[in-house]
Amino acid sequence: MNTLQTVRRVRNAVKWMRRNYRVILTVLTFIFVAILAFALEPQASAVMAMALPGIIVDGTEGGKHVVDEPLTTDLTREASPSLLLNEIDQQIVKVRPMATPLDQLSRYGGGKHSGSMIVDYYSVDTKPTRTQMSETYTEGDDVVAGGGTPKVRIITENDEIFDKSDTILVQGVQGYEPDGTTMSVHELVLYVAGRDAASGLKVMAVNGKTVNGVPNCLPTISEGATLVRMGRAASELDVQSPQFEALPHKAQNYCQIFKMQVEQSTLQRMSNKELGWDMTDQQEAAIYDMRLGMEKSFLFGVKQRLWDPDKKEYIMLTDGIWHQAGKQFQYTSEGFTRDKVVELMRQTFTGNNGSKRKILLGGSRLIGYLSNLDYDRVVLARETVSKWGIDFTEFRSKFGSLYLLLSEVFDECGMPENGIIIDPEYIQKYVHIPFQTESLDLKSSGQRNTDALVLTEASCLVLRYPKAHMRIVRR
Repeated sequence: MNTLQTVRRVRNAVKWMRRNYRVILTVLTFIFVAILAFALEPQASAVMAMALPGIIVDGTEGGKHVVDEPLTTDLTREASPSLLLNEIDQQIVKVRPMATPLDQLSRYGGGKHSGSMIVDYYSVDTKPTRTQMSETYTEGDDVVAGGGTPKVRIITENDEIFDKSDTILVQGVQGYEPDGTTMSVHELVLYVAGRDAASGLKVMAVNGKTVNGVPNCLPTISEGATLVRMGRAASELDVQSPQFEALPHKAQNYCQIFKMQVEQSTLQRMSNKELGWDMTDQQEAAIYDMRLGMEKSFLFGVKQRLWDPDKKEYIMLTDGIWHQAGKQFQYTSEGFTRDKVVELMRQTFTGNNGSKRKILLGGSRLIGYLSNLDYDRVVLARETVSKWGIDFTEFRSKFGSLYLLLSEVFDECGMPENGIIIDPEYIQKYVHIPFQTESLDLKSSGQRNTDALVLTEASCLVLRYPKAHMRIVRR
C-alpha cells in the first residue's frame, strides 16, 4: 500500500513538472544569476577601490571604509558625495534664522547660479501714470469758435508719458454737465489729440465748460494740478494705436567671496572637557558669525573692485539692497501716528505693481514706534505668522499685509530708527560658489598641528524691481 502511494506521488510530481517546466526554468535562472553576482562582488569592490584616490572598501551594511590612507575631504566627497554639503546646508537654515532674516529669506527662495563673479541682470519698470501741470491754463485761451470740440494746448512736467488717444483725469478740477454750465460731480477728463515736443499736449475736454458761447472748453487748470493717465479711446474705424514699447533696464552687482575658518589643535581635540564642546559646536558658531556678516553686507555693502597691492589682485565687494531700493519713506522725530502708518501702507503697496504681502525689517526703535500704537479695524496687528523659517508679526491694512520683524543689524550699524520693506517676489540671490566646506591639511604642510575647516560662499543679492522695495528713514 505504501509503495503504491509513493509511485502515485512520483507520477503526479512528474506530471506537474511537465506542465510547469517554464516556471521552474525561470526560477532556476534567477538563482543562477544571484549566485554569480555574489561570487563577483569582491572583484567589483576591488575595481571600485582602485578607481578612488585611496583604498576604499565596502562595509557590511553598505558603508565605505578607507584603509592605508587618512580620511580627507576629497575621499569623503568621492565615497559619500552628499555627506558634507547636505549637513552644512541643514545647519545654515537652522542656525539662528531670526538673527539673519535677509540671508534666511534668500536661502529659502533658492539661489540662481552665476557663471561669473560679475552679475548682469535686467529689470522692467512701469511707465509713469502721473504728472503735474507746469504752467497754468486759463479758460478761453487758444479757443477758436467753429465746428467740433475745440483743441487747446497744455504744458505738463512730463509730456512724454502721454500718447495720442490717451485720456487724462485732472484731479481736483470738476467737470461740467452736457449743458456746459452746471458743474458735474465728475472730475474733468481730457482726450489727447496730439503731442508736440516743442508746444506740449493738444487736448480736448470730454466734460468741458461753455466759454464765450463755445461749448466743451477747458476750465482753468492751475499750475501743479495732478494729471493721471488713463485708458486709450479709439474711434470705430481705428485699426491702429500709438506704439508701446518697454525696454528692460540693465544693472550690475558683484558676488563677494565670504569665508570663515575654524581651527582647533590636536591636543585640544584629545583633551578631556567638562563640557562637550567639539569641532561641530565651533562650526555652528562660525556659521552664525559668517551669516551675520553676510547679512550686513547684503544690506549695506558698497559695490566695488578693490585692488590689494600686497595680494596683487582685486577683491570684489557686493552692493547692498539698501542702496538698490527704489523708494524712500520718511517720518519725523515724533515717531508714528495712526495716520502715518496708513500713509506708510499706502506708499508701500501702491504705484509699483508689487505683491500684497511684503516684509518690513527694522531697527529696535522703529519696531518700538510701530508697537506702541493702538490699532483698529483699519490697521490690524495680527498674531505671529511663520514663513521661511522665521516668525513674523503680521500687520494688515486695506492696502496689503506687512510681515514685521526686528533686525538687530540696523542697531549694530547705527540705524535703530530705520528699516527696509522688501517684496519677497522680487528679490534674487545669485550664487557663484555655493556654501561649502573644505578641510585644510595644515599638518602635512608643516604649518600648524591643527584640524582646520574653511566655510566659503560667493554670492550677492539684487532687487529685480526696485520700486517694489522701500527704505524707511527718520528725518
